[in-house]
Amino acid sequence: MLKSKSLHLSRKSNWGAVLLSCALLVILLSSVARSRGMTEEDVANLQYAYEIAISPDGQLIAYTLIVRPNPLVEEDDDANRHLYVTDLKGNARPFITGKVRIKKIAFTPDGRYITYIAERKNDNGDEDKNDALYKIPVAGGESQKIIEFATDIKDYTYAPDGEHIAFLAKDSLTDEQDDLEDKGFDQEIYEEDWRHVRVWILNTNDLEAEPRKLDLPGTASDITWSPDGNSLAMALAQTPLIDDAYMYQKVTTVDVETGGIIYKFDNIGKLGDIVWSPDSKHLAIISGSDIHDPKEGEIYMLDAEGRELQPVMTDIDGHVRDIFWIDSKTILYLEHKNVHSVIGTINTKGTVQKILVSDKRPVFDYLKLSENRQDVVLLGDAPTHPGEVFHYRINGDDPKRLTNSNPWLDDLEFGKQEVVQYNARDGLELYGMLIHPSDEVEGQRYPLIVYVHGGPESHNTDGWLTWYSGPGQVGAAKGYMVFYPNYRGSTGRGIEFSEMGQADYAGREFDDVVDAVNHLAEIGLVDKDKVGVTGGSYGGYATAWCSTALSEHFAAGVMRVGVSDLISKFGTTDIPMEMYYIHAQFWPWEKWQWYLEQSPIYHAGKGRTPLLIMHGEDDTRVHPSQSMELYRYLKTHGNVPVRLIFYQDEGHGTGKAAARYDTNLRLFRWMDHYLKGPGGDPPPIEIDYSGLKPEDE
Repeated sequence: MLKSKSLHLSRKSNWGAVLLSCALLVILLSSVARSRGMTEEDVANLQYAYEIAISPDGQLIAYTLIVRPNPLVEEDDDANRHLYVTDLKGNARPFITGKVRIKKIAFTPDGRYITYIAERKNDNGDEDKNDALYKIPVAGGESQKIIEFATDIKDYTYAPDGEHIAFLAKDSLTDEQDDLEDKGFDQEIYEEDWRHVRVWILNTNDLEAEPRKLDLPGTASDITWSPDGNSLAMALAQTPLIDDAYMYQKVTTVDVETGGIIYKFDNIGKLGDIVWSPDSKHLAIISGSDIHDPKEGEIYMLDAEGRELQPVMTDIDGHVRDIFWIDSKTILYLEHKNVHSVIGTINTKGTVQKILVSDKRPVFDYLKLSENRQDVVLLGDAPTHPGEVFHYRINGDDPKRLTNSNPWLDDLEFGKQEVVQYNARDGLELYGMLIHPSDEVEGQRYPLIVYVHGGPESHNTDGWLTWYSGPGQVGAAKGYMVFYPNYRGSTGRGIEFSEMGQADYAGREFDDVVDAVNHLAEIGLVDKDKVGVTGGSYGGYATAWCSTALSEHFAAGVMRVGVSDLISKFGTTDIPMEMYYIHAQFWPWEKWQWYLEQSPIYHAGKGRTPLLIMHGEDDTRVHPSQSMELYRYLKTHGNVPVRLIFYQDEGHGTGKAAARYDTNLRLFRWMDHYLKGPGGDPPPIEIDYSGLKPEDE
């Protein structure tokens, strides 16, 4: 007995040892699988949800998926946008994939089709000449072209009966003008030879008939059909110029039958969403409070017959991003509050408010409400994944994630991401996101990369922060602290905070960036002698300023599409009125010396921060000459390494896969060279792109 029992125990012990060994092996393999952090190649391969739509009954969700080509294998181009459909259990199906850019997706009123805009090939291989409107059956089948117009279709809205479509398209050239252009008479009359974007009505029962044009003054956008089918609401600007679209759009209602204007509202300031109430008696809009408000972010209500704007949700400490009507007295809204998001409802009097979703993560950016007024589709991201599709039922449980576009991210090791609060030198409370090195050792100080967002009427959220221009988790994997400050002038904290940087170019707003560095050094996380700064647009301006006027604080800078000369920037940008009303609040001729002294070129002689400058050759927002000026000043002065990269066929931002990958590689090589490497002369200009080669090569 004793021997048998002893044998039994021995076997049990052996099995226990085996099980323990297996468990340790699983843990070890899991550790090995998650042993690497994110790379530049991972960033190039990211896919993410971009647009969302929900069926009238709330049971199906359509979304577009951003998929970038591999420039070493495929033709280099902007990202493809594929069409997918998922049910509420997360069973996603690809509907349209390949070399295609699907946009403006929606369900038809009867829910039988998904409509979209794209430029496609037909069965004979012939390509559309312009962006056309298509539909594809939800039950399965091939896409059917609804209409290809003489110019690109830019947007559209279905009538509630499904038998008419209002769409937006630019005026076309006459045959005579086309012929003259073919003969070489293609000169541009700057800011005068534009063509308006018009509203056209299409009868879907007679697609052979010419669409009917509505004779409206100005350029239309953001068009939406009233639920009763009698009216259209839209934004009208005087011209198609970007400045007019930014600053002077007016909400306008139009009688569909006659094409006459019912009312043009005198909304003042920037304009966001325009949505009809279910009874067609009111419109809710997201708007700025006045012409100086940097960002639309408050809710107002309009009587469809033309009474004054009524405030619904104003004087808030955040910015509203999306709105929909639940019923004729209740508005559903999505708001960014500081670095997180909130979903709630509010009545039209602004007196009864209910918070539905307030979890800090994920951060939601967009939402759509189904016709059943209960089901909501959301686009959200978190520190460990970019945009994914979520579903939420009003007054139900927390939003449920339906998609996982990058399952391989689950196997990577991420640095900890946290929200950091600090005080500026004048006592102002500020926030930002800090990403720690993925292999951080407690008590050790690390080199720091500060990413300064653009705008400045924008903000970073506590979500996904890793892009081709944002160091994020790639920086964490390389042993950097990475910080994303929301300096004064950022959005997400209400109008007062967003206006704090006005009439103070490169003043306290960029001092806030230095104060962030000092705070992180004081709490023992970063090495003050190894700090880099980067950003694009206004963040590029910050980088240029930090690399010249504030050069003593920064050991490396990477500037993208940035401002270096405020005087010449005003004379070359496509948004001079926004620059005046929102940012400067003085004309250059009123404060010439101030414009000059707040320009990085004025401080080029102080520059001791090695600076890499990158710019798109076709940028109209910040002209590429801004980068040329700063490069020439620093190069001629000769006190600091500087390099200038121009990207062909790129504008104010980088769209093509090869340029994005190159940007990301150069960003880190510059930082590595000057924050962790030998410094001195710039690194070689050649770049190794082999990381994108397929494994079988």
